[in-house]
Amino acid sequence: MTVRVLLADDQKLIRAGFRLIIDLSDGMEVVGEASDGAEAVELARSARADVVLMDIRMPGVDGVEATRRITADRELDGVRVVVLTTFDADENVLAALRAGASGFLSKDVEPEELLRAIRVVAAGEALLTPRATRGLIDRFLGTSSGPSAPPVVPPALAGLTDREREVLRLVALGRSNEEIAERLVLSPLTAKTHVHRAMTKLGVRDRAQLVVIGYQSGLVRPGEQE
Repeated sequence: MTVRVLLADDQKLIRAGFRLIIDLSDGMEVVGEASDGAEAVELARSARADVVLMDIRMPGVDGVEATRRITADRELDGVRVVVLTTFDADENVLAALRAGASGFLSKDVEPEELLRAIRVVAAGEALLTPRATRGLIDRFLGTSSGPSAPPVVPPALAGLTDREREVLRLVALGRSNEEIAERLVLSPLTAKTHVHRAMTKLGVRDRAQLVVIGYQSGLVRPGEQE
């Protein structure tokens, strides 16, 4: 099956470079280009995209708001968003993850890494390692919210079993399914099942949002080590 990719960036040269890399790769094609977030949302629907490479900083509707609109649209449940940034430390990346993005990449990403990221996200897997997401949150959630900021606990968290809450905590600490399985003396398949049940109950699309919830709810504190 061919992965259908939508490019959203206000710089035509950036779009052209990504298009060249993607169209020369087997199993994927660029099905549209958008120069702002509003256009990206419309094209995600009309072009039947599987993955959107979304620039964070665009005029008008930016990448964060466009991501929020895509992930909130039931008709676009199958669309995954990867946000692009030119900055190594961009607080807007965290906002995009909160909005439902499946991961982020630097615009100077190597071609092989870009293609791998598209394939991983299109397959419904987590693009980011939990540790990468955790590092981002340590930098921004810990400093912007402050040590005295009250936790933000989603009501759905009460619906998790004790095991699912522990699995959520381990995901937020940067553990893979295999590491969770070893820690809790489970099979990797059982650990994966608990992760997916937690995602379903909390209404999130992938592990990146689980990490954010783990921190915001107070299950894990920025800088905490297990």
